Amino acid sequence: MSRFFIALLPPQEIQEYANDIKHYFADKYACHSAKKSPPHITLQPPFEWSDTLVTNLETSLQAFASQQESVAITFDGFAAFPPRVIYINVVKSQELLTLKTDLMTYAETNLGIIDQVEKARPFVPHLTVAFRDLTKQNFRIAWPEFVQNQFYAEYTATHLTLLLHNGKCWNIKSEFPFLGSVK
Repeated sequence: MSRFFIALLPPQEIQEYANDIKHYFADKYACHSAKKSPPHITLQPPFEWSDTLVTNLETSLQAFASQQESVAITFDGFAAFPPRVIYINVVKSQELLTLKTDLMTYAETNLGIIDQVEKARPFVPHLTVAFRDLTKQNFRIAWPEFVQNQFYAEYTATHLTLLLHNGKCWNIKSEFPFLGSVK
């Protein structure tokens, strides 16, 4: 069994910006956890999947993605889940909400992937830059600094990304283009 999750990854320039912030948190606040995955917007949280059935998972995700339209994504400022998480805010659009809901429904119906916790809470799209090992004390210091930071970017998400955990960090396993997209 391996651990996977499904996400949207922003273009390289936005990833570089987010990674610079992650490095800042690592250097200034000894917060390294966010550096263990590429910058992303989680659509399907981590789940276990049999190593012998990965091809089935990828084939199914390709079928799903090929029926989805590209989605406009807007980043606007910073936000937080106190007392440990700071993130780049993703504007919650109807298209993004629909993609998330459709993916989770598809994963449950076609793959048997069910996340009861995720189903029970509202979707807050975000791109994490600090979490888990950001102490409550360091959160109280860092948040006033970041709440004032301005960041605005837009892009069009053209594919889903399947990430695989290698025991230490998350890496891109596969990408699945949306309808009419070439990746």
